[in-house]
Amino acid sequence: MKRITIEPISRIEGHGKITIHLNEDGKVAGTEFHVTQILGFEKFTEGRPFYEMPGITARICGICPLSHLLASSKACDAIMAVNISPAARKLRELIHCAQIIQSHALSFFYLSAPDLLLGMDSDPATRNVIGVIAQHPEMARDGIDLRKFGLHIVERLAQERVHPAWIVPGGVASPMPVQVRDHILAELPSAKAIADRTIRFFKGALDNYKDEIACFGSFPSMYAGLVDAKGNLALYDGNLRFRAATGEIVQDQISGADYKRWIGEASLRESYLKAPYFVPQGFPDGVYRVGPLGRLNVATACGTPDADAELLEFHEPFGAVAHSAFLYHYARLIEIVYALEKIEALLNDPAILSTQVRANAGVNCLEGVGMVEAPRGTLIHHYKVNPEGAITWANLIVATGHNNLAIGRSVQQVSEKYIDGTKLNEGMLNHVSAVVRAYDPCLSCSTHADGSVALKIELRDAEGTLLDSVEN
Repeated sequence: MKRITIEPISRIEGHGKITIHLNEDGKVAGTEFHVTQILGFEKFTEGRPFYEMPGITARICGICPLSHLLASSKACDAIMAVNISPAARKLRELIHCAQIIQSHALSFFYLSAPDLLLGMDSDPATRNVIGVIAQHPEMARDGIDLRKFGLHIVERLAQERVHPAWIVPGGVASPMPVQVRDHILAELPSAKAIADRTIRFFKGALDNYKDEIACFGSFPSMYAGLVDAKGNLALYDGNLRFRAATGEIVQDQISGADYKRWIGEASLRESYLKAPYFVPQGFPDGVYRVGPLGRLNVATACGTPDADAELLEFHEPFGAVAHSAFLYHYARLIEIVYALEKIEALLNDPAILSTQVRANAGVNCLEGVGMVEAPRGTLIHHYKVNPEGAITWANLIVATGHNNLAIGRSVQQVSEKYIDGTKLNEGMLNHVSAVVRAYDPCLSCSTHADGSVALKIELRDAEGTLLDSVEN
């Protein structure tokens, strides 16, 4: 049996590898998606005071540390048995929406736009963010400005863009000054205009990607995401809903404290990344997907007018449950529209300026779970402590983990479509890598890529003899 190895996958956060096994006729016999790093945060946090966990676990991720700060702080809120103030909840949601915007902008404009704008088979020497700047300067500028808008909100609220210490157990560290609110409101129209231009561009270009829509992880699966009591999209505070591939709600309003009844975790031989699954269906049949596409598939509505209009238009061609992983790009743009509308609503609520933003307490429960929607999907932090408040056990289910099994299936599907084992070309490599990028996986978020990472794909026979290779 022949084997193709793609290592590393380009334009993702972290390092991954793909192995494609071919039969004697050069057809795809099987694929494996490998995550080759291990961080070990769950183990080395044991013994630390619970109130240090937000700051420690935020270091898992350099792109979306706020997700870990929020999930961790919510777990600590549960250990303290406190209800945070309305103003603190609004401020947490505000900074979370800002993070969603900057992260989705990074994914769409920086990591995926080279494929979407320059072509999957374009020259790899220019198929990167530098090439986008050269050939599509207006869109490149929009991407920079939209990400900057989100990051500026984070910086103005928390005084730091990365790893801020502002989100804390019991709420947030300080209230929002009125001038910060006014600055953000003044910048909102420009950000909304960028979001509108970008989503109109993407909808107009969808006909160019019919093949990708048809084969990029286009298979029926379950979906999961947080919703509020009405079933609307809830990024910060909601309960978990599972929807079947055919549209039925399988399970609804699962609280964070109850997640283990419904989510199991398996270990894979080929990867350090755990493989969560839906417990009633067992492993490996209980595959489900999370993230922007998962959230839009499970939500009854977004809950804001412009995003709801976009969601209705999204479902018209792709059905009540859209299955193509290529549509994660579309879903991210709709979520940007939603987050901008949510920011405006939060800022126009006078209660957000209250100075009552932090509750103080000690250990009142020996266990706590925090659950939020990170940009890439549902994030769960689960802690156990001793009576003195030291961590005795921790479990984290990161967003990309939920998608692990689905990413593997998507790699298999795209490989079967594009891989010709008799002769390699760089375009086939990029199609397989691009389906992974569609999920925007965060394998090790402290790693940054600009598209210039060297790639190599090799074709070897069963004895290991090199038959062909492509590099960029």
